[in-house]
Amino acid sequence: MASNGLSGMEKKVAFSLAGVFGLRMMGLFMIMPVFALYGQHLEGFSPLWVGIAIGAYGLTQAFLQIPMGILSDKYGRKPIILGGLVLFAIGSLIAASSDHIYGVVFGRAVQGMGAIAAAVLALAADLTRDEQRTKVMAIIGMCIGFSFALSLLVGPIVAQYLGLTGLFLLTAVLAVLGMLIVQFFVPNPISQAPKGDTVATPTKLKRMLLDPQLFRLDAGIFILHLVLTAVFVALPLDLVDAGLAKEEHWMLYFPAFVGAFFLMVPLIIIGVKRNNTKTMFQISLMIMMLSLGMMGFYANNIWVLSAAVVLFFTGFNYLEASLPSLIAKFCPVGDKGSAMGVYSTSQFLGAFCGGMLGGGAYQLVGASGVFFVALGLMCVWLLLTIGMQKPVLLKSYTLEATIKDKSEAQNMASKLSQLIGVVEAIVVLEEKVAYLKVDDKFNLSEARAVLGSVN
Repeated sequence: MASNGLSGMEKKVAFSLAGVFGLRMMGLFMIMPVFALYGQHLEGFSPLWVGIAIGAYGLTQAFLQIPMGILSDKYGRKPIILGGLVLFAIGSLIAASSDHIYGVVFGRAVQGMGAIAAAVLALAADLTRDEQRTKVMAIIGMCIGFSFALSLLVGPIVAQYLGLTGLFLLTAVLAVLGMLIVQFFVPNPISQAPKGDTVATPTKLKRMLLDPQLFRLDAGIFILHLVLTAVFVALPLDLVDAGLAKEEHWMLYFPAFVGAFFLMVPLIIIGVKRNNTKTMFQISLMIMMLSLGMMGFYANNIWVLSAAVVLFFTGFNYLEASLPSLIAKFCPVGDKGSAMGVYSTSQFLGAFCGGMLGGGAYQLVGASGVFFVALGLMCVWLLLTIGMQKPVLLKSYTLEATIKDKSEAQNMASKLSQLIGVVEAIVVLEEKVAYLKVDDKFNLSEARAVLGSVN
């Protein structure tokens, strides 16, 4: 039957995958507010190399997200996620043992080789119904946001007492915790899209890259993480110049991020209830543009900078939480891993470019110049949203599935996917349920014949 709320399995999926994603992203985020301040003892230190070190993981992430997404379509999400977390831990240990900034850059690049974002988001989409996917992706996005907030608190404290070495060792521990969550808490889906359309090909990737709606979303996440990384190359140094000691930065970041989280919630509620994502997107973009303008014009005023940080995170939180759900809605059926790979490639390439841009611009024109360049890029994104469309909403059903083993689940998923009107069929062995995404041609009695009972 159709359900208006998250099922027990969907809640489990949302919070377990949010935990995995949050732990990993926290490991990446913790360096952002502290590296420019606590990495000055490293040989070869300069603002440009600060930006490269902060964004280095994004380059390897960008190269590997699409291949990892394709592999997750073919070989399963969990093996790819676990392997990526192992690489992330190795990169953390390399960075922890380095006394030269080049070694830290190399370690960050190895961290980025654990490119699991596409597989994690695709697994979340595999295990959730269409009308609940926004909620699940929002939970994951908000957990990423919370991990960022926590990194702003934990990063400066750990760096103050244990230095960068302790900080990178902590990221390795977080990667191990993520592996344990994947192994013992995340369900295993049996998914079958119509006509076996599960393995991406170069032709399909090209089609996704050229799709105007997907392009807007991919370009948007590129700009969002470019701006985020560039801002955090310049902002910590700017706050010190404005009179805030580096040991006190967490006192600004953490409450500002928490406050921004509560300001962001109404944007999500209004967008979901009124199905008005485009307007909420544009409002969030304008909020971020206002914050960047404040940072640029009042770079030496600590009170204005504090207010700007709150506004910046308000817009950032909404956009970060909403974009993955839209990718899942617009992408071709059965190619979620590949579509998420294109999306995540754009995201992490933006992080790398943001590090390069932030470090280079800071050396040339100072913090204000970084903020104004970021403002210009947000204007470009705002223009791209003009042609943004609303995703087509499909009906979803949760059906009881009398299944005993994996083979039986695969057979049931295959039969359901062949029914007229079924866009996607997912059978979850652990929960004894099948999720159907259907259009108006779907006949429920035919599904009953396959399953034998309806929840």
